Parts: sequence; C-alpha cells; structure tokens
Amino acid sequence: MAYVEPSVRPDDGRYGENPNRFQQHYQFQVILKPDPGNRRKSISTRSRPSALTRANTTSASWKITGNSCHLCLGTGWEVWLDGQEITQFTYFQQVGGVMLDPVAVEITYGLERILIGLHNVKAAWDLPWNDSITYGQVRRQEEFEHSKYI
Repeated sequence: MAYVEPSVRPDDGRYGENPNRFQQHYQFQVILKPDPGNRRKSISTRSRPSALTRANTTSASWKITGNSCHLCLGTGWEVWLDGQEITQFTYFQQVGGVMLDPVAVEITYGLERILIGLHNVKAAWDLPWNDSITYGQVRRQEEFEHSKYI
C-alpha cells in the first residue's frame, strides 16, 4: 500500500524561519507486508553526502492513519542526505498491543526534503511550486500562522 500523507507535528514548527522543519509537511508512506527482505541494500545516494543510521524507534511511537491512532513498537533505519533525514525504514513488530506476524515494513519518504536535493536549493521555501511561484510563497504564511496559534 502506498499513499501521500500530510504530517502535522506542532512541536516542529519554527514560525517559517527554519528552512527545513515544518509543523506540517508531506510524506509518501509505503507499507509492505510481509517484509520483502533487506530493503537497505537498494539505497543509492550517488556521490552526495549521505548516511544510514539506526532510527530511535525502540520505544513506543504513535502512528496516526486516517481517523485512527495506534501505538507501534519496532526498529528501523534513517537515510540522511546533505545533513537531513529524507527517508525512514521502520519494521513494525507490534501495533496496538498486537504482535504482527508477519512483520510489516513502513518506508516513509520526506517529500519536501527529497525535493530540496533534487532541485539543488538551500531550503524548501525555494522549491518551485509551479513555473511562476515558489513553495514558500504558497505555504510560508500558513506555516507561520499555525506555529503561532497551535
């Protein structure tokens, strides 16, 4: 299953001043069940500065999907490019107190952060929204307002 999901994290908002941290951003979520094997082998970042680090997911995390919220336990890895996390692989072993058999794999792609690398810009605000306006012109005021009033 794969879908684009708006992710809202009020604590991450920086009033539109941080070029790469937002209280609302978009993620491309991919859920694979059963686990197809070692997905880390297919990662390629060409010659750009990158890293693959173990994610801090051994403690419980909340996974919100649609109108439901589930407590998830698992382990995973993060992919970093140009000093920021762009993708996370999580192997969910337990959801809502139920052990998963087989284990599910979630791959989360940070769309704005990946686009920063693809477009070779310094901040998401500089990304092209279309041929005449930028991402910042469309979303920065909203980011400021939501950061201020949440």
